[in-house]
Amino acid sequence: MDAGTTLERLREAARRTVRDAGLPSGPPLRPTRRAWQFDAVVALVLGIATVYYGIDNAGNVVVREIAPGVELVIPRPSGPGGLAFMVTLAVVASGALALRRRYPLAVLCVVTAATLATPQSVLRLTFYAFIIAVYSAAVYSPYRVATLAALPLPVVLVGTSGNSVTPIVPNEYIALLILVPMAVAAVGLRTWKLRTDEGRGRLSALEREQAAALRRAVEHERARIARELHDVVTHNVSVMIIQAGAARKIMKTSPEEADEALLAVEAGGRAAMTELRHVMGLLTMPDEGEGTDGGADQGDSAAELAPQPGLDQLETLVGRVRDSGLPVDLTVTGPPRPLPPGLELAAYRVVQEALTNTVKHASGATAAVTVEYGPERLRVEVTDTGGRPGDASVGSGRGLIGLRERLAVHDGTLTTGRRLTGGYRVEALIPLEAL
Repeated sequence: MDAGTTLERLREAARRTVRDAGLPSGPPLRPTRRAWQFDAVVALVLGIATVYYGIDNAGNVVVREIAPGVELVIPRPSGPGGLAFMVTLAVVASGALALRRRYPLAVLCVVTAATLATPQSVLRLTFYAFIIAVYSAAVYSPYRVATLAALPLPVVLVGTSGNSVTPIVPNEYIALLILVPMAVAAVGLRTWKLRTDEGRGRLSALEREQAAALRRAVEHERARIARELHDVVTHNVSVMIIQAGAARKIMKTSPEEADEALLAVEAGGRAAMTELRHVMGLLTMPDEGEGTDGGADQGDSAAELAPQPGLDQLETLVGRVRDSGLPVDLTVTGPPRPLPPGLELAAYRVVQEALTNTVKHASGATAAVTVEYGPERLRVEVTDTGGRPGDASVGSGRGLIGLRERLAVHDGTLTTGRRLTGGYRVEALIPLEAL
């Protein structure tokens, strides 16, 4: 590597450093109401003290011993003009501190200018404000790198100016000069501890809220899966029981019809397994990168992991119920249109649960399914004519409760009850305004 390349890289690094130094390290500080009040009180107290100092010392002289036997007499501003000048310097330097958190660099520039303009005999007018302004710029400025690099400049200017006479602290204020920083440090440590404890408390509360939200989500998901399993198992198993019972009764007298009934049982079992694989597959989905032992079986399972049923599969559902011996009519009115999958699944489950209840509780009845696509709502109705109570005439009611919960998600309603002409009626209304 030659010297020219090294020099160019150093120049580039210097340019990048200078460019980055001008970038803010964070957003400007937004002081709280309490911070504003504190800074205003500091500016007011310091302003009153320095104005009183200027008024009290107007026209006086300062005698300092600069060498053994050599004294320096320094006159202080006098007259109305000198008094007004000192009061102005004190008010400007102290009043600027009220904005020291929000505009630290601007405050430092104003106070530095006032300090440079202050006569050496009354340097206390602005010196303490200058110390606070330097501290504020170092702590609160968003331009940290540039500020820390530039802070020595105002210090050197004030220290090397013609007015560079360090203010002397009177002996009666020595104890105060020691106690005040100790008090400020103690208050700062206490505030830091309180903020730390408060931050830990907020973090603990946030963790508890997240844990509670996670538990609620898990409970909600468990309830959803329970409803899915109930809908899938109840419908298909009920149809299989009816078909198996019919096959047992006619097996000797009508073997061909019994064979058809057993085929229907087999088809219902396959349909149940397909939907169960879908529901359970959501819980046991293999992670990416896992092995493929038993590839043929996994391929079959993946192939059967079909999407959730929708309204386009009602004909298949009704066909399975017809095969079980329950006459069912399906009527669709209005132009069909695409609907959200969750809404279609809810409507499908309404028809499935209603037909399952008819098979279980109304043997020998006939049923009718109506799906009406309206401009503002979807209407699903399932009615039956009533019949002889089946073996499962007493149910838990879990299915209807699950349907109401499904429909409530989509702002839908479910109406159930016996018909005046006999039989049972289930009607679901789902609004479509937002679709």
